[in-house]
Amino acid sequence: MLRLGDEAPNFTARSTQGPISLSDYRGRWLVLFSHPADFTPVCTSEFVALAKAAGEFAALDCALMALSVDSLYSHLAWIRLIHDMFGVTVDFPIIEDPTLEIARAYGMIGCDAVDAAAVRTTYFLDPDGVLRASTCYPAEVGRSVDEMLRILTALQRVHRGSCLVPANWTPGDDLLRVPRASVAEIVKEKNAGDWFYTTIPDKGAA
Repeated sequence: MLRLGDEAPNFTARSTQGPISLSDYRGRWLVLFSHPADFTPVCTSEFVALAKAAGEFAALDCALMALSVDSLYSHLAWIRLIHDMFGVTVDFPIIEDPTLEIARAYGMIGCDAVDAAAVRTTYFLDPDGVLRASTCYPAEVGRSVDEMLRILTALQRVHRGSCLVPANWTPGDDLLRVPRASVAEIVKEKNAGDWFYTTIPDKGAA
């Protein structure tokens, strides 16, 4: 099971954008997300929404990469159908994982799973390829693209350890200062609780 703080295992696979390796994305943020199957209603709704939001991820210097058990040609046929039905082009790569090798390496499914029916996992990888957050949904429930963008932006804010993100935060809201860590700093604070809870303005990426 891939855990927060782990370096994501590298892989090379066929995709709708040609052969691709995870290491190709070092130096920028990456959202790697899996889906149970092509030509399914929930997955289709997600891909339409993510394709429409691709520019918002790119503005945050973040790439998108999808993965499923289906074959490359199934992916291509599905992309064509999405284009024809919704007028949307899916430009981010979709990887084929017919042997479930990548899904197992990442802990998306159990070691004894025979299919990917339970897979709807999202991994947020930093520019060093380290897992910073993950979410997992059942096959019947689609992801929130707004929440994906919020998580990504929050991770970028705290990446260098200069601040913290409070509950229900959205970009532009106040952040939290990292708590003071010495008696000398604590006693200098005006109010008793300021050493551990002080809001600061959101000034963009840390």
